[in-house]
Amino acid sequence: MKITYYGHSCVLVEAEGKRIIIDPFLTGNPAATVSPGDIRVDAVLLTHGHGDHFGDCIDIAKANGCPIVAVYELAEYCKSQGAEAYGMNIGGSQAFDGFKVKYTLAFHSSSLTVGDTVIYTGEPGGILLTIGDKTFFHAGDTGLFGDMRLIGEMNRIDAAALPIGDSLTMGPEDALVAAEWLRASHVLPVHYDTFDGIRQDASLYCERLAQKGIKGHPLKSGESFEI
Repeated sequence: MKITYYGHSCVLVEAEGKRIIIDPFLTGNPAATVSPGDIRVDAVLLTHGHGDHFGDCIDIAKANGCPIVAVYELAEYCKSQGAEAYGMNIGGSQAFDGFKVKYTLAFHSSSLTVGDTVIYTGEPGGILLTIGDKTFFHAGDTGLFGDMRLIGEMNRIDAAALPIGDSLTMGPEDALVAAEWLRASHVLPVHYDTFDGIRQDASLYCERLAQKGIKGHPLKSGESFEI
């Protein structure tokens, strides 16, 4: 499984001939090193509806003729914009062609602002993405919560993307606890440095992960690691 980071919370996962992008915020993302037109994928997964995660999902899905997988209300909105979408909800899992998705809890909010209108887009979630014998967990935007320990106990997580920006999500201290509870062998810090309010030292965070026996990957946009 190859995991590529495109800044903020956007991650591309590739394994066994499948390419899945999660939270494709590229247009307007100062860290992005690719444009929506560069993306070739089999599916788009969304953790929640905020613009810095929803991003370019409609254009990418239409250009690739692929589905958007999201929590039900957000999937319905995507359908209203002419995209193919599959609605799920927290705790549910679904097998697709060559990959499996399960939604977990995430403690955050979820809405999409269109003009002067704020649209409710359902509950936020984390995503367990399994391709073959590897599972990648994208926590989405969340604070630390006790059931992360349960998620780690119930699933063999090979790698996890955890937000560290603080202010709007958990910060580095809580993300260290989350990494231990999830029992992930590899951790990709996300949701930091994109804007002034969420500046963090990802390298320091990964050094502290190493002290706990966890491999951290403080990637720059466009960089990858394999598991």
